[in-house]
Amino acid sequence: MAKELCERPSRPGGLDPKDKPKAQKVNTDRMLACRYEMKYLVDEIRAAGMVQYIRPFLELDRYSKLQRGGMYPIVSLYLDSPEAQLCRESLTGVKNRFKLRIRSYTDEPEYPRFFEIKRRINRVIMKSRARVMDRDVSLLLQGRSLPPRGYTTDESALSQFQFYAATIRAGPIVLVRYLRQAFEGTSEDRVRVTFDRQLFYKITDEPRVRLGGSGWQHNNLTTGHTILEIKFTGRYPTWLSRLVREFDLEVTPISKYATSVTQACGLGFCGPALRVPWYG
Repeated sequence: MAKELCERPSRPGGLDPKDKPKAQKVNTDRMLACRYEMKYLVDEIRAAGMVQYIRPFLELDRYSKLQRGGMYPIVSLYLDSPEAQLCRESLTGVKNRFKLRIRSYTDEPEYPRFFEIKRRINRVIMKSRARVMDRDVSLLLQGRSLPPRGYTTDESALSQFQFYAATIRAGPIVLVRYLRQAFEGTSEDRVRVTFDRQLFYKITDEPRVRLGGSGWQHNNLTTGHTILEIKFTGRYPTWLSRLVREFDLEVTPISKYATSVTQACGLGFCGPALRVPWYG
């Protein structure tokens, strides 16, 4: 099924892939493979036990290996329509949907930022990403082309991102940051297991992707818990089935973006545009 979706993708969130401005091309900076993704919310005691359980099967990924403590920071600037269409679809469980975000792993200006579209078609996840320089983020979010000095690893993925954003009139909504501990395998199944902790958010309309600064609020989803994600592209390994069974895991629909917006609205940090009917 995943292979078929890769070859003939369905409409992501109501947009037809044939409407893309440019044809896609294979690039090492893009995660072209379809994958399955399952999320769980687990307490830290179980998380510690699972880390020990998976070590014989998976290694820390190269970014976790570089960090003291084995965790590296991630920050994403999420975009949405003025009516919070993408947040709404996530909260109501629309099967075919997408997210628009710009991701970074540092505040250093010389390091790249990543324009990403994350599509969900039933249980299958497809991602595309284009690497750009930090100085060009604001310009690109205005729908403009890269300047002569600009750089991207994938013009097609970038153009598609801008097309999707223009279609729903998307703009910056919220910054979300957390620490990730990631394990991955080298087999063709491409198993990846991640533990995300210390989830924070900041409502913003600025086209800046930053880990630092003031105004961050703690997302209480990760109070005493970690978000576990299991991802794979091929066969589901037997040892993963045992892991789920032995630690009594239950799949939990979790959206770092949607829960952050919901909590922000509950605390009164959202402007009138985000106080849409789905929020009580």
